[in-house]
Amino acid sequence: MTDWPQGWSGENGGDRQGRGGASAQPEGARVMRQVQRGQGAAPHSSAPPHGVPPQPTYTDGHADNGYDNGQGGGYNTGQVYGGGGPQGPGPDGRPGRPRPNWRRRIKWISITVVTLLVVVSVGTYFWADSKLNRDVDLSKVIDRPDGGEGTNYLIVGSDSREGMTAEDKKKLHTGSAEGKRTDSMMILHVGDNGNTMVSLPRDSNVTIPTFKGSESGKTFPGTGRQVKLNAAYAEDGPELLVRTVESNTGLRIDHYAEIGFGGFAKIVDSVGGVEIDIPKGGMKDTKSGADFEAGKQTLDGEQALAFVRTRYALAGSDLDRTKNQQKFLSALANQTATPSTVLNPFKLYPTLGSGLDTLTVDKDMSLWNLGSMFWAMKGITGGEGKSMNMPISGNTGNGNLQWDTAKVKTLVNQLKNDEKVTVSGN
Repeated sequence: MTDWPQGWSGENGGDRQGRGGASAQPEGARVMRQVQRGQGAAPHSSAPPHGVPPQPTYTDGHADNGYDNGQGGGYNTGQVYGGGGPQGPGPDGRPGRPRPNWRRRIKWISITVVTLLVVVSVGTYFWADSKLNRDVDLSKVIDRPDGGEGTNYLIVGSDSREGMTAEDKKKLHTGSAEGKRTDSMMILHVGDNGNTMVSLPRDSNVTIPTFKGSESGKTFPGTGRQVKLNAAYAEDGPELLVRTVESNTGLRIDHYAEIGFGGFAKIVDSVGGVEIDIPKGGMKDTKSGADFEAGKQTLDGEQALAFVRTRYALAGSDLDRTKNQQKFLSALANQTATPSTVLNPFKLYPTLGSGLDTLTVDKDMSLWNLGSMFWAMKGITGGEGKSMNMPISGNTGNGNLQWDTAKVKTLVNQLKNDEKVTVSGN
């Protein structure tokens, strides 16, 4: 008598080794059965005998008997328990985390950084470009000379007090004179054979040519009237100044840049001051506010303005002052165009903001042109160019400085042809 269910009898199940059989031959490898706790029975199972509870279903992956042989059925071949992924199983026996794909990560990080830099650069360009005051229209200048090789900038420092409070004027020793005059003027030539900076003393004796009024559009015939160069600006602004410089030199001016007293001081302060070497004997001028001991020192905005405006503390008066202006402007450009400023947004944006807000340029001046101008000034400071005064032959009867006609002609021809300048100035 047996209590085995009918499906497990020796007659129906065959001779099964390992179940108490007499044969000593070990039974073959069997597939481990996996219990599936499903509610349904195996496809071909018959109803359980009366009184016997439902039995779990065993599968080996075959469609007809429910067994899984490790090829897609219910039984796993061991990868779950022993594979564990590239890094092996974790301490709890679960699959380990896959190794990170560093090449892919670096690629996407690089793409993100480059995209961010492009967006910031483009945004900065349009922000800076919108701040330029393009108020000078060189198309109003008549009878212009032919252009030459390279690019010529007329850089002007005016005594404009626009936007300055009474306290600012007192602090910066600017006085309260109405109108605007040019306190400094220089031509910067940028070319392939070296850059040249030529200062134009404001007391230079020049002839006012025929010109068209910048506001009225009316033509004013030239009468041979001779004045100091800075009087041209005071009479009809930047357009007449450019017309006068071109007429008296024969050199075409491509771009114009002007900055006033207040803007100059702000730029210097935004870069943290500019180091300058005060000549032996020091410098003291009550009119400009200059009061410096000899030697290297860092000047803030107020001190820098006093330095470039000083003339009464100098033996050579206007000529020596123009040399100091060249010296300081080159040092300012050299300090501004440094990694510590360009790569530091906390210094770059205040510097750009203070400089561009107070800079007046011609309508065709681009940021590229402006950058070229500053880099040329920086190069001259480093010895990659030449700085000089306009050659002077002497004084006129009214005390104006007379240019050396022969030397000026040679200088202009060399600049036009973008040749190395061999002429020396005062």
